[in-house]
Amino acid sequence: MTKRRAHGEGGIYPRGENSFRIRYRIGGKRFSKTIQGNRSDAVKELRALLRSGDTGEHVAPDKATLAAWAKQWIEAGAPGRRKMAAGARAVERYDQLLRTHVLPTLGTLKLQHLNAAQIDKLYLSLEGKISPRTARHVHSVLNACLGAAVRTRKLVINPMDGITKAPSPGESDHGVALDDDQLHKLVTGFRKSALFGIVGVAAFTGARRNEILALRWSDLDVQRKELRIERALEETKAHGLRVKGPKKESHKRTITIDDDLLALLLTERERHLRMVAGVPDTAGVNLGLVKLPDGALMFPNPPEPGSDFSLTTPRRPRAVTKEFARKANKIGFKKLRLHDLRGTHETLLLDRGVPVHVVAARCGHDPAVLLRNYAKRTRKADTSAATVIGSISKAILGA
Repeated sequence: MTKRRAHGEGGIYPRGENSFRIRYRIGGKRFSKTIQGNRSDAVKELRALLRSGDTGEHVAPDKATLAAWAKQWIEAGAPGRRKMAAGARAVERYDQLLRTHVLPTLGTLKLQHLNAAQIDKLYLSLEGKISPRTARHVHSVLNACLGAAVRTRKLVINPMDGITKAPSPGESDHGVALDDDQLHKLVTGFRKSALFGIVGVAAFTGARRNEILALRWSDLDVQRKELRIERALEETKAHGLRVKGPKKESHKRTITIDDDLLALLLTERERHLRMVAGVPDTAGVNLGLVKLPDGALMFPNPPEPGSDFSLTTPRRPRAVTKEFARKANKIGFKKLRLHDLRGTHETLLLDRGVPVHVVAARCGHDPAVLLRNYAKRTRKADTSAATVIGSISKAILGA
């Protein structure tokens, strides 16, 4: 017979061979849980459950699956340790990674039954099918998802704590950095292109693509020769193409631009003023009384055939990226990305002795990330380093 326990101590009831049901109360609520193992295992589990109730750490048994919890987490905005929702584009990416690589294998498992061995097996199955970088992203997203389950008392512990090996991100590809001559060839090669202004701003400010495409003429201070960067474009399935604030407050910044870039922007603005006034480029007219519409963009979307030109409609970021790659390839820069101009800008400044914190502030970067990921080597920088160490070795070895 089952031994009766005192009120409040719970009960243990056999359900079959090596199977017991535990019943207990926490805070006046009744709970039950099935344990696989012998009676001693059931007693230990019951003690642990009652103790968790005393310490306020109790996690109520739940039959919800990993797929159900992942859906709930995504709908809540995929909050992390700081309980802050991620950006819409990031949440879409997290959802894609879980639905594509995790849930087909583990989604039907009960969340509270998920263990480290099952996650290890999943990671082994992904090897060779996706890149190391993607596998690492899958790991990070799943870890964040399960971590949120622990914080919301859906899990006692995160099964990630017991995995054998987390996927390695491998060697990151942060692109290339052009030297002075290469950058000159690239920018001049775009002079007659519709992307000339965008390429110029990217090369000589280090701004991100989506920051550049969100720039308004009101962000340019001609007298101070300054450019305010405080917005960016975001394209998601849920909201389409929209303007948003920066991912981090540190991304908001005001940077000084050189005379040549200022002249390039003023030429572009004059072209827009002439379009608003309806006068040709060759007409000598005073544009001082012409006003651009509120929110006019520096680089608006080209109109479709037969459509009116709008100075407030943003360009599609992906279309800009593809057009840049196509044109750069023709000039002789195969596989060069528009984002590589950001790394080029940062590297050239560092090569010339501009302090890291100044470059980081100009480009909206964390100094440590800047050095780790974007301080590329150029041939000129390597030659300079060789010259410096050569002078030192000569003084020592040539003595």
